[in-house]
Amino acid sequence: IQCDINGKQCNVYCVSMIFLIMCLFHLFLYFSTAKLSEVKTHVLALLHRHSMVFGNYRWTEFDEEFLCRNVQSVHLNFPLDLKSCPVSVHIFTLNEDGPSTLNLEDDEELYAANHWLLPAAEFHGIWESLVYEGGVKSQLLDYVTTTIFFSDKNVDSNLISWNRVVLLHGPPGTGKTSLCKALAQKLSIRLSYKYSYGQFVEINSHSLFSKWFSESGKLVTKMFQKIQQLIDDKEALVFVLIDEVESLTAARNASQAGTEPSDAIRVVNSVLTQLDQIKRHSNVVILTTSNVTEKIDLAFVDRADIKQYIGPPSMKGIYNIYLSCLEELMKCQIIYPRQQLFTIFELETMGFAKSEVSEHSLKLRSIALKSQGLSGRALRKLPFLAHALFVKTPTVSLDKFLNAMDKAVDKQKEEKNNLVNGV
Repeated sequence: IQCDINGKQCNVYCVSMIFLIMCLFHLFLYFSTAKLSEVKTHVLALLHRHSMVFGNYRWTEFDEEFLCRNVQSVHLNFPLDLKSCPVSVHIFTLNEDGPSTLNLEDDEELYAANHWLLPAAEFHGIWESLVYEGGVKSQLLDYVTTTIFFSDKNVDSNLISWNRVVLLHGPPGTGKTSLCKALAQKLSIRLSYKYSYGQFVEINSHSLFSKWFSESGKLVTKMFQKIQQLIDDKEALVFVLIDEVESLTAARNASQAGTEPSDAIRVVNSVLTQLDQIKRHSNVVILTTSNVTEKIDLAFVDRADIKQYIGPPSMKGIYNIYLSCLEELMKCQIIYPRQQLFTIFELETMGFAKSEVSEHSLKLRSIALKSQGLSGRALRKLPFLAHALFVKTPTVSLDKFLNAMDKAVDKQKEEKNNLVNGV
């Protein structure tokens, strides 16, 4: 449960320890002066009144005066029997500052990385907006939790090896970079009992490798020396993002064959050396992304503990992405009046029986089926394009907006084909 109480943010997680399942609620408060314990009591009462909820569910209206006065919404991410979940509370403050830059050798021209203090307001809500199947998000959370657990238990890393490196790979537009930021944000909150705050460093790999080409290997070393200063603060949990990691870890066999410059070898060697040094510290996680894994040096790939493929959304994922977009537009009263839309879980439970499912839900499913092949980035943009191109009015009915989305999907696919065919 995420709350805002006297400028403080708090999270309440319901965790099933037996099945290692996370049941996450988001509770957004108005500027409330209520005590945390009082909020918790009333929210738990709400959850017990709805002890079994299926699918993605959001409360925005309440049957109790206290909740109406203090709470804007409570959001359930996925179905779980709430009666079996013990509750713990995490309090945190969102950092409103934007990113600062890390420069090397006081050279203002050498922009090496962006740096955020976590939890950051800029990353708030990203986790919930990302839709993946197969438990991808929970697996990544479990991975980092296990690295911390093994370190706390002083497991001998010479006997059981882990390198604190995650590699997310897949086609562009699937949310790999956003997932890294959301993962860091989520873990900085969940592990707040152990670390006072989080730090997130996004390395500008293109700047390090291309602008000062002959010095790239040395610059990589200096960049990691800066990161080491952050890691030395044991109160902080440090996340390092290397986006498009192939820029710094190009396969050395290509360099040795003469198809890549020799400086690339020095860069890869420097990166690998720094990773081997960093893994000794328990408060750091290296997050990397790539669109072209075949170009990455195998020694780096071998160091990645998790090599997670992030592909285009399935029909179910597309449906849920569109559903969240439509709920937002209904909340803002751009789509008016509000209409009931079933989640994909509810549609499957009903077997898509037309007698039981609203026409709007079936229409949205049809649009989701037609949208397969579009990237997550394109899907999130599509409701905006639907309104801009085919609505053009301050408010619109759900039925008309779904028709506009249908046309917008056709236009997106047409434009995509034109680009592929060079039209």
